[in-house]
Amino acid sequence: MPGAVTYFSQNMARVICIILLILASACKSSSNQNLKRQFQRGHTKQGDIAHFIFRKSQPQTRTPSPSISTHGNGTGNAIGKGISNNADAHAPHKHDTRHDHAHWQWQTLNRKIQVGTANLNNERSAKMWKWNNQYHDADEIRRQDGRGQHDGVGAGGQTTFNDGMKMDGDQTATASEEFVPGQNAKPFTVDTLNGTLKFPSIDLLNKSIIFQVFDNRSAFLQCLWTSEVSLKSISGSPDSVHYIFMSSSYHAKQDAVWMQNQLTSSLETMTSEGELSEEAGVSLQTRLHFVIQPTYQLGNWLPALLMKWACQDHGCGFTQAVFKSITGASSELILKRLDARYDWLPSPAQVFSSPQSVILAGNGCSAREDVAGHIALVIAGDCSFSDKVRKMEASSAVGVIVYSKPGNPVQDMNCEGIECDNPLNIPATMIPYCQELLQSVQVDSMNVSFQTTPSENFYFAIDRQGQLAEMGWLLYPSFQFFVWQAQWFDYKTELLKNLSQEVAVISVINNTIMQGHTGVVQTVNLPSLQDISKIELDTSLSCPGTRDESCPPWDHTVQLFLCCDEASPLCGMELGRWITSFRRRIGRWLTDITPLAPLFTSTTCTFTMKSDAWWAQPWKPSLNLRLHKSDQVFTDGRPHQVLTLFQGGTFNQSYNAHYKPINFTVPHTTKKVILYSVITGHGSDNNGCGEFCVTSHHFIVNSHPNVNTFTNAGTPTGCAERSVTGVEPNEHGTWLYGRDGWCDGREVDPWVLDITSQINMEGFNTIKYFGWFNGTDPNPTANPGSIIMYSYLVMYE
Repeated sequence: MPGAVTYFSQNMARVICIILLILASACKSSSNQNLKRQFQRGHTKQGDIAHFIFRKSQPQTRTPSPSISTHGNGTGNAIGKGISNNADAHAPHKHDTRHDHAHWQWQTLNRKIQVGTANLNNERSAKMWKWNNQYHDADEIRRQDGRGQHDGVGAGGQTTFNDGMKMDGDQTATASEEFVPGQNAKPFTVDTLNGTLKFPSIDLLNKSIIFQVFDNRSAFLQCLWTSEVSLKSISGSPDSVHYIFMSSSYHAKQDAVWMQNQLTSSLETMTSEGELSEEAGVSLQTRLHFVIQPTYQLGNWLPALLMKWACQDHGCGFTQAVFKSITGASSELILKRLDARYDWLPSPAQVFSSPQSVILAGNGCSAREDVAGHIALVIAGDCSFSDKVRKMEASSAVGVIVYSKPGNPVQDMNCEGIECDNPLNIPATMIPYCQELLQSVQVDSMNVSFQTTPSENFYFAIDRQGQLAEMGWLLYPSFQFFVWQAQWFDYKTELLKNLSQEVAVISVINNTIMQGHTGVVQTVNLPSLQDISKIELDTSLSCPGTRDESCPPWDHTVQLFLCCDEASPLCGMELGRWITSFRRRIGRWLTDITPLAPLFTSTTCTFTMKSDAWWAQPWKPSLNLRLHKSDQVFTDGRPHQVLTLFQGGTFNQSYNAHYKPINFTVPHTTKKVILYSVITGHGSDNNGCGEFCVTSHHFIVNSHPNVNTFTNAGTPTGCAERSVTGVEPNEHGTWLYGRDGWCDGREVDPWVLDITSQINMEGFNTIKYFGWFNGTDPNPTANPGSIIMYSYLVMYE
């Protein structure tokens, strides 16, 4: 009997345990469902941040109400004590004053926002673009005891998923994985407005993919998606690129719909106005993909890469203006900001190392005495941005903050036309409309400081070879930077196709550090070039690390010199020239140097590659010599003899004085004569010479003029538009502008001209050279620039 009782007790215990486990599971499931419903209502989420207002309550012991989902009226008002003045807002909860913590509050934007027309600076002719106010409004975030309560994040640093599974927050599948540019991209799947998109797939085969994350806490991204010029620029995308647009917002699907509408409306407008063919518009729209889940719910490796490649440079990070009361009577406000164009005005963050006082100055269109020594806070409109800054600078203001009109977004501030000819010196930035700020500045003394909060990356790409790629810097808010990157992917694909041809490849330099006076020196044994029909330089410039951030920040000249016989006058002649990029490591170029074959005077040659900036951070070049053979009969002969001509010098009043005419004859077996020159202008005198001025270079052969004029110099996007020819896009500097015979992040093209018809094959010939600026001899008044030039006559037989 005691044994039976014991057996019964043991079984009852098991039954009770099972029942308890079932009940616990049911409670857990119910809890997860409640949590899911809370997520849907927005009660425990970290919301979009439209105006990104960070408010510290006064006094510091005040504790705000829990999170309120506010669908505002577009005014951007900062409502005190966390209570919305909207009838649509959820009823506020009772304040909890037991904790000392920070209070986050964001406000809404209107349903329509104003952006610039073809010139973003002319607000008076601005066009209205729709803005989905309901889902781009600002939600509060509750921060208790200094810790934020985010979506699905519970105590102990664990992430709680909807299926009840738990995983440590830093132990995701890709937490320890390194993402390296050039690495093959792993498969992924995303749900879009048009269905499921998978990579790899037939539709994405041999296509590049550019990813972009929308985050409304960024003024830069807001402008990217609302500027008419920015939206229209995506129409220039090559057929080979797909775009995947994502959102970091809890309302990702609504963001996806809004982004799709923004681009669709822009493309339809261009089609109706004859700027874009209907076929091209439809084709592009099939390659625009809008993801409906927020990035933190994708469940693949994409968010991990965005975190690993976090940044705070141009186009990423959260640039902010921090307003604080000097007296302590007003709340602290942190507003997103968008600085004026980098090449027009300085950034306030670079100018001011300490807080500056702020004063309201109306619209800033007229002079005011009260702004002297202060930053002027002015409303957008009534005059151009340039007029505002000019008037405030004339009034001795130290800077300008422009705030948008109610319901309008921040804009890309820039000078317009002749305004750009008159330099301004004080910094300027733009912030969204905020009623609370205006009220505080009117009744209190306020200071402002400027900061950038790092963020996850907003952009990356997969190239047409299926490899991960960085996107570089976006210098201002425009999809044009995406287009330039996509064009470069096409260039790379064509380059790799050319490199796949079966030719003899001689490795000269293999990913070697180039630094110091000597650079990289390699002596190489070469085969006979007798049967070679083409000689190419396959050159790449990489960096010590795996990311762009490891590259040198400045552009410099790189030259390749050849010596195959130290006793020959041809020893030490230039074989090729390149200009380094601003901190990008993707450059690779193929240069045809066939006319210079006579410089190879023996089969043992020394190659020297070095930079003019020997003291700078190192690059890691690679160089292959590619030798093509052909069985074809060369009707024009082969390059047989080379005559060195003129080299460069200081581009000043005496530049042309030291160039004397050269007399020469050609062998009687000559079939063709080529003029071959590589010319680049550098430096900056009072005329912008030689980097940004237009110079012309005149070779007079027997009275026949041959002129090479660098009309691209000084153009706003002259080099950016050459991304399709190998310019490294989105460099970390002023890579956009056209230069005098060159572009940053590219080879320097030789100027090759057939002058056979100008040659006297039976007697003496004369060739003269001179270089001009603005149709005459250079005449700088200070800091003369320089011309780097190597020129040759090549005789074919």
